[in-house]
Amino acid sequence: MRKRSPAVRAGKRAAPQNTPAGQAKKKAELRLGGAESARPSSYHFFNEPAEVSLFRSRLLRWYDQSKRDLPWRTVAMTETDANIRTYAVWVSEVMLQQTQVATVIDYYNKWMKRWPTVQELAAASVEDVNEMWAGLGYYSRGRRLHQGAQKVMSELAGEMPRTTQGLLKWLPGVGRYTAGAVGSIALGLVTGAVDGNVTRVLCRLRAIGADCTSSLVTDLLWEICNLIVDPERPGQFNQALMELGALVCRPKSPLCARCPVQTHCHAYRKVILIQETDAKSPLSNPDSVQSPCVPDIEDCSAGDSSCKLCLSEGWARDLGVQNYPRKPVRKAPRVERMVTCVLRCRMTEDEDEPQYLLIQRPSTGLLAGMWELPSILLEEDIPGKKHRALLSAEVQRIVGTSPDEDSFQYLGEVVHIFSHIHQTYVVYSASVGGSTERDREPQSRWVSASALQEAAVSTGVKKIMKLYYESTSKLQGTELGPKGFFTVCPFQNKKQKRSAEARRSQRTKRTRNREDRAPCRGLKQSSLSQFFTSSKPAST
Repeated sequence: MRKRSPAVRAGKRAAPQNTPAGQAKKKAELRLGGAESARPSSYHFFNEPAEVSLFRSRLLRWYDQSKRDLPWRTVAMTETDANIRTYAVWVSEVMLQQTQVATVIDYYNKWMKRWPTVQELAAASVEDVNEMWAGLGYYSRGRRLHQGAQKVMSELAGEMPRTTQGLLKWLPGVGRYTAGAVGSIALGLVTGAVDGNVTRVLCRLRAIGADCTSSLVTDLLWEICNLIVDPERPGQFNQALMELGALVCRPKSPLCARCPVQTHCHAYRKVILIQETDAKSPLSNPDSVQSPCVPDIEDCSAGDSSCKLCLSEGWARDLGVQNYPRKPVRKAPRVERMVTCVLRCRMTEDEDEPQYLLIQRPSTGLLAGMWELPSILLEEDIPGKKHRALLSAEVQRIVGTSPDEDSFQYLGEVVHIFSHIHQTYVVYSASVGGSTERDREPQSRWVSASALQEAAVSTGVKKIMKLYYESTSKLQGTELGPKGFFTVCPFQNKKQKRSAEARRSQRTKRTRNREDRAPCRGLKQSSLSQFFTSSKPAST
């Protein structure tokens, strides 16, 4: 008998009529017309209790043997305090949204070391949270964690919610998936959790070829997941489905030969049948390919032409199981160009390290509360030679003084891609004296290079500063800026150094010529504060 985790021991099973599975089923039936006969073919569901039981045991056995050792899983299995356990899993699930596991691990460990409880996170400042989150992307997630912690303290007396409904109600930014994941993993609640990995796995298992982002498919996937979730180990089962999608049932190059539930997969079954048909050789041992509970690939009573869940575009042989799931064509990100300046200043003659100007963005919108370099959003039909005039006026507005236009040195371009914006920074550098009006722009501050490393700046700013240090360095082979932040690779000999200098000189000439010849883009928003206020709601 397996030893249950604290989460499972703490969980309570809901009444059958009130379970998420029952609610999802009712919603799906309403969407399909309310009648049982209007539901898609049973081919796209798990119908036999024997198959569900076998599927659970195979998946969990594989997970126990193959799961990755991740810090939040250790907390979920070993922490006896439900409040700490729920908080820790909540933090991990928010960090993992749209972010790879390998990237999250280090951030998660640092976060939990600094704020191991919801009480300590609630007492932190927004600035501290932004600095801790810097570089992880989708910065609104960190702010929502902070807001949620404060809400738990002020309205729930420091006790994390203990139901999926409570998680949805009290924690900002928590949706259906996060509530299901936290509820099952941390609290042992018997509920499914459908993320991108699980969507892909279920669509292949049940040959669901309709648009997986549609409400119809989404609701049906939740119904399936709530049906097959293991009532004894719901958290481990949900993590096993996610792990299967991450390690085996991958978007590209899936490892079907290693799949522990291969015999339950309709997509794999179809690939095998097509291969056998092409080879004009009948299956010698059908039981080796599918379990007795799995129907034949053609066993969709509605037929491909009328079934709402079957492939509508036909089977692509070169894709195999990757025919599932089908997604709509993704909208191309909008293209933006920014002209930006690395502005440095020595406040006193005795100061060894120069200071750099940063501007803080508003508390709402894209990259809210983060610090950026002075920048202006550009649009078409303004030649590149006017960039310096625009930057000079902007610097004058912010600090009360500005270098001559000719003092702005063009460094190059940096590309940074958000989920919905393809942004190109046209980068310049300039210097001002120590008599700047430091308080002219309230949302500005001067920081040293070492302080810049610790500041809550975006990845785009880090890329720009890396270009700046590489472009302005006269001493090749030395480490520039704070250790681990901006570095220049050392040259092994003088020949390599001369060759690199020649290439850099040629690049500089080409970029300057291109800058003066090609029409660039001009001001779309006349001031920095207007730029920082997004005209459209941004997804962050």
